Amino acid sequence: MNAANEPLRRLPDDQVGLVVEVFRMLADATRVQVLWALVGREMSVNDLADHVGKPAPSVSQHLSKLRMARLVRPRREGTTIFYSLENDHVAQLVTDAVYNAEHAGPGIPGHHRGTGALKAETGA
Repeated sequence: MNAANEPLRRLPDDQVGLVVEVFRMLADATRVQVLWALVGREMSVNDLADHVGKPAPSVSQHLSKLRMARLVRPRREGTTIFYSLENDHVAQLVTDAVYNAEHAGPGIPGHHRGTGALKAETGA
């Protein structure tokens, strides 16, 4: 069933608040880079910091906020903490946001150029 055939429903206020918080987390360039890096993989804080070009303490603060918003989850292995996306919905949200942004640029979006183009860009 597609959305046009579903009855119109209003979201409960508490759910709207949670949605707003998710979008607030996506309103920061470093957090978007971190989330995009975690699509399909797990990474340590130091690897994420190297990837996004920010100091590890700064990335750690962003990860703390993302964890509180239930967008990422930590896993400890010895003294190293690894992060991954909380669930497939977060991965889909981040991927859709990136793909939507690609449509705003010139030319054919990377995700429309074939499966190899985006995989090469993301390392997936």
